[in-house]
Order: sequence, then structure tokens, then C-alpha cells
Amino acid sequence: MIKIATPVLGDEELKNLTACIETNWISSAGPFVSEFEQRIAEISGCDHGIATSSGTTALHLALAALGLMPEDEVLVPCLTFVATASTVRMIGAKPVLCDVDPVTWCIDPSTISSKITSKTKGIMAVHLYGHPCDMDSIRSIAREHDLWVFEDAAEALGATYKEQPVGGLGTVAIFSFFANKTITTGEGGMLVTCNSELAERARVLRDHGMTPDRRYWYDVVGFNYRMTNLQAAVGCAQLDKFNTFMSRKRMISDRYRTGLNDLEGIILPNEAQWAHHGYWMYTILVSDDAPVTRDELAVALEEQNIESRRVFYPLHRLPPYEQPNRFPHSEFISDHGLSLPSGNGLSVEDQDLVITTIRERWHRD
Repeated sequence: MIKIATPVLGDEELKNLTACIETNWISSAGPFVSEFEQRIAEISGCDHGIATSSGTTALHLALAALGLMPEDEVLVPCLTFVATASTVRMIGAKPVLCDVDPVTWCIDPSTISSKITSKTKGIMAVHLYGHPCDMDSIRSIAREHDLWVFEDAAEALGATYKEQPVGGLGTVAIFSFFANKTITTGEGGMLVTCNSELAERARVLRDHGMTPDRRYWYDVVGFNYRMTNLQAAVGCAQLDKFNTFMSRKRMISDRYRTGLNDLEGIILPNEAQWAHHGYWMYTILVSDDAPVTRDELAVALEEQNIESRRVFYPLHRLPPYEQPNRFPHSEFISDHGLSLPSGNGLSVEDQDLVITTIRERWHRD
């Protein structure tokens, strides 16, 4: 099976894990955790990194540290992974949905202002599939209305906006290190920020709310969202290969573009002039005038033992967030989008088979 994404693990990761076991540093108290935090903060241009057990817990932790309260509102793109909205709901606040831009697939700044109310506290800028949002426009609106900007960069480590790394472009940001991400810790996440007070609140909340200078004393209700030294050990080894991984992502995207750009009815992912796409997933759109549908193409790939994946459902179609409003760009991308194998371990031969299978199915009829 040619998988959507397979982590690239080797001797470096094994060496770090062995060091954890030999020194008995296997829980959240261990040297790899602080090293991993520092290195991710540096990559994102931030002063602070707070490692967590997952990207979702990083989202929830950051929202709690920002002081989000029940009945507050947060502007969220309609097309995103569900955790972006569900963590807002976990606090009791309300995610207010905005449509996405048809070029970047990220939250459309032109839809934001009309959704702002007296209850709005912030904007979730999701760098979907690795393409950065139009951050200048979003930050301008946020300044005008005194809102925070939260970068959900779960899928976008290594992407840049106007040559600045994502993660350091707003009030706070998070990354995910799930097994299919550009670098992985198996499960894991990271909160990054340049705000020292916010970072300190997040550290306290991550550790059950325990007061830093008084063990087993809790002034606030917190969570157990810590990353283990074992996870961070894998992450540090992955970071040693980070530049190679990013180059590999670019090579994969370039090879797909060369192999598919002449097929009428396939819309290839865009890259705005001001953006450097992280290409976490290489996702195409199969338009209505194509000789096959998106789902028919997925079946053709599956017949060749090639995994593909449909794009996320727009949030307004999911039962917890269902509403009658239309979000046409989110709907179109969701209904026509298909992610192709694009992990760092994808071989040239396997990618050629993906391209050949698509081309043959395109011309079968």
C-alpha cells in the first residue's frame, strides 16, 4: 500500500529513545522536552515553546491561557480540521464560521469583519494543508477590533508568510506532531508565543494548574497536557532532518505539478506570491468538468493499492456545528478535494505510479 503519509524513522530516533531508557528519563521531566521546545520556538521565530501531548491539547491549552470564557466568540474558518472548532466549544465559547479564500483555502479576510460582534475575542488563522493565511489583512482587522490572532499551524511547520515563519505571526500559535505530520513525535503538539505572561499561564495550566514555586499547590484548575521525554526524543531526532524533510516536500509537490498540470479538470494547489507552502498534504481539486469525479478517482487509486483522502468536511455540515448558512468556497473545496500520497518517505517510483494511475484513469473513457 502506498500510504498518504508514512513517518521516516531511523537510527537517530532509536538512539535518542535508548538514551531516555538508559537514563530513566521517560516521563515529562527530561532534557529532550526542553530541547524540543527551544528548537521549535526558534523555527517559528518565537521566544517560548510549551510542548503538549497533542496538537488538540495545544489548541485547548492556548485558548485557556488566552482567557477565553463561556459565551465568548471566536472566528473560525468553515474548512478546517474539527479540533479548531471543538476546542473552542470545550471551553464553552462559540465558534463563528467564516468562508475560506478560493485560492489559499484559508480563512478569507473579506468575510471576517461582518462576523465580529461585541462578544468576539479572536480570530483563528488556520494555515490549511500548509499554506499560510493572509496574515497582514487578518492582523489589521484584529488591531482595529482589539482581537487576538491565533495561528492554528498544526499542518504548517516550515511554511512562511512574506519570508517570516508561521507560528510567530500572531498572539499565539500551535503545531501538531501526529504521525502523518512533516515531523512527528507519534502524538504531540506545541504552543509557541512571544508573550511571556501567556507562556507562563500555559505552563501552569499544562501541569494541572500547580503553582511553580509551591509543589502540590493549585491556584487554578488545569490539565495534564504534558509531552513525555520519549516523544520529545523522537521529535529532536526528526528536527535534525527537518531541512531535508522540507526539501523533500517541495520535490514531491513539484513532481506532482509537472505530472498533472496538463490534465483538464484537475485544479492543482495554489501558492500565493507572498507564501512558501509547507505542502503537508498535496491536495488537488477534481472539477465538475473532469472526465471522472473525485470519488471515482479515489477508487481508481485504491485499485492500485494507493491511499488517498478526501478533504475535510466543512464544519457547517457536521452535526455539532450544523447551520443553514452557505459557505460556497468551503463546500466546493470539500466536495472536490483529494489528498494524494505526500509523506517524506514517498519514493520516486511510488509517486510515479500515483501519477500514472491518475493519467490512465483520466484517459480511460
